[in-house]
Amino acid sequence: PHVASTGEIKAFKLTHIAGAYWRGNENRPMLQRIYGVAFRDEVELEDYLARQAEAMRRDHRRLGKELDLFSIHEEIGPGLICWHPKGALIRRTIENFWMEEHIKRGYEIVYTPHIAKLDLWKTSGHWEFYRDYLYSPMDVEGQQYLIKPMNCLGHIMIYNSRIRSYRHLPLRYAELGTVYRFERAGVLYGLARVRGFTQDDAHIFCRPDQIEDEVAGVVKLAQFMMSTFGFDDYDLLLSTKPEKYTGTVEMWDKATESLRHVLEGLELPYKVDPGEGVFYGPKIDIKLRDAVGHAWQGPTIQVDFNLPQRFNVCYIGDDGKEYQTIMIHRTVLGSMERFLACLIEHYGGAFPVWLSPVQAMIIPIADRHNDYAHQIGGELKEVGIRSEVDDRVERMNLKIREAQLEKVPYMLVVGDKEVTSAGVSLRLRNGQDAGQKSLSKVKAMIKADVKAYR
Repeated sequence: PHVASTGEIKAFKLTHIAGAYWRGNENRPMLQRIYGVAFRDEVELEDYLARQAEAMRRDHRRLGKELDLFSIHEEIGPGLICWHPKGALIRRTIENFWMEEHIKRGYEIVYTPHIAKLDLWKTSGHWEFYRDYLYSPMDVEGQQYLIKPMNCLGHIMIYNSRIRSYRHLPLRYAELGTVYRFERAGVLYGLARVRGFTQDDAHIFCRPDQIEDEVAGVVKLAQFMMSTFGFDDYDLLLSTKPEKYTGTVEMWDKATESLRHVLEGLELPYKVDPGEGVFYGPKIDIKLRDAVGHAWQGPTIQVDFNLPQRFNVCYIGDDGKEYQTIMIHRTVLGSMERFLACLIEHYGGAFPVWLSPVQAMIIPIADRHNDYAHQIGGELKEVGIRSEVDDRVERMNLKIREAQLEKVPYMLVVGDKEVTSAGVSLRLRNGQDAGQKSLSKVKAMIKADVKAYR
């Protein structure tokens, strides 16, 4: 084999072989394409293999099935997610936390329809600039409607439903809004690339003099959210004007400089990502890095002068004149689907206690211990601890093993000794036997573990 001049290849990993026969002639040879990766030495190869093995162990598609979190069905359609009870519980826990934190920070929660008239999307520019990702219009009583790819237009309609004064601004509307975008089947990937997803969306309507304070507030909220969920490694990108855009160059320059000024004012390192802004404005993109170094699209912040102009989004100034409102689009998690994919792979399915769908599994050793096990389960639920009782007629060690595979943080084993002492024998999902504990002590441990993240 020829050795490239860039360096000697000393290690090679064959990934797979693809082949096809020539049509119509059995005597012609089979064509094969060989895929592989090459390294300068065995150390690099071993490191690559270790990272690949770890990535496979954490793959959210596999863990989603094993932990019974979600499923995708051909009968429903590719890229459309069914959330199972445990996955839905994790998602609801995140959404409740998200809503609490937004209300604390002055956001108002809104809801908008899943479809809207096609003319609305033509006015916004989505039909012109985003058409490849839109589903076909549907006819409703002679009117063309489109299933929404974005939540922003509904928020604009709410804003425009009354006259706004400069005193009302900023207004912050937040919505966990489900949107639908066409993705080709070949790029769909578990929860990470789907056709229907829920954005933790919000739009801030403000005056020009409020832009930088509002953007800085969003960046800080995004940092708080990422830290809460255990993501301390991420990249910030300033995404600039794309080839196809709407609005004036002057608008784009103003918006871009506002974002740049915020990042520099917060002394945050960032890179410029040329041409990767959306068609209506530049943005700050935050790429999360999980435990194996994979980068995931996370929070995004966009300053938009364009849509307010198209929809005449205005406020009345202190001089009684009408001025154009500035609109900031933002998410601080991204889509719930992609964020859950990232979260699953980051923790390898072993979620922090506050996110674990089952926080404590009670394991009776024999049938005669079932009543006591259910009594404990009831007491844990009364104090808000999510628990289940595994009262199947199976060996104790099998139950413990299966609870560990399900990544349950705490296993409470009960037998004759525990019934007599009104306690439990505590085991942890890492295999540690923590010994006999009082139930009050275990409750306090679990509560403290939840509080550590919240």
